[in-house]
Amino acid sequence: MTRRVRTVFAGTPDFAVPSLQALLERPELELVAVYTQPDRPAGRGRQLQASPVKRVAMAAGVPVEQPERVTPMEAQATFAAYAPDLLVVAAYGLMLPPSFIDPPITALNVHASLLPRWRGAAPIQRAIMAGDTRSGISIMRVVLKLDAGPVWLTRECPIDPTTTGGELHDTLAALGALALDEAIARYLAGDIVEAPQDEAGVTYAAKLGPADRIIDWQRTAREIDCQVRALAPAPGAQTRLGGLEVKVLAGHPRADGRGAAAGALLGHEDDSILVATADGCYAITELQPAGKQRMSARALRHGYGQHL
Repeated sequence: MTRRVRTVFAGTPDFAVPSLQALLERPELELVAVYTQPDRPAGRGRQLQASPVKRVAMAAGVPVEQPERVTPMEAQATFAAYAPDLLVVAAYGLMLPPSFIDPPITALNVHASLLPRWRGAAPIQRAIMAGDTRSGISIMRVVLKLDAGPVWLTRECPIDPTTTGGELHDTLAALGALALDEAIARYLAGDIVEAPQDEAGVTYAAKLGPADRIIDWQRTAREIDCQVRALAPAPGAQTRLGGLEVKVLAGHPRADGRGAAAGALLGHEDDSILVATADGCYAITELQPAGKQRMSARALRHGYGQHL
């Protein structure tokens, strides 16, 4: 009987779950361990919550490792004891030392962009913010430099003018599992062709910070729309409307409103609140006041109209 390939998976959020499930369904692989970040406080009660990857691994009976860091010698020794042939990483969130990725280990990463565009922490949101019309998955071999390893294969998907960050996340999570399964098939067949990344095409998807969430009404309506869509449904683009702090969760650009001061409330229609931008206006259709539930613009006007 052919020896099964000893495999370790490293991932944390929902995005990584379909890739983990793809590995669990491969009979040629022996999933000997799953690495995921430590349990974190979440929800109103701030109770410790297991990551989505941990929950799937535990249900499958796979040993789970949750080190705060993987660089200490003790953590590296634990990893070495699993003696993996293959390491698969998908949104793990920790940088890996050479002992995790150097030969004889083959280390692969499921990355949510068409490398070399959007290396880094937030490729899904940055692609939409930039107005990209396509995204995809890159399966690459992991090297020490961030997301710079040679690419085994890519799979593309479109970004439509209405695509949100949440929708693209779900599409790429599923596409990542399909691409990973094809990459594993090539790996098992010894049919790997590596393509080095073109350094001239590199862009970086920096981690999202508080400043990325604030709407600058001095920008164009299209740019604001890209920001709103990229951050929907979470963490949400933020602004102040009259006396209300709100998250803007949906809307669309409009050509009218030229000449008004950027950020000025231009009024409303049945299903929207109009705000002036650099080149027209943006029609907000869904939003969320601080501490409240998501609601339509019409519901906000009915409930909070005195604050606008």
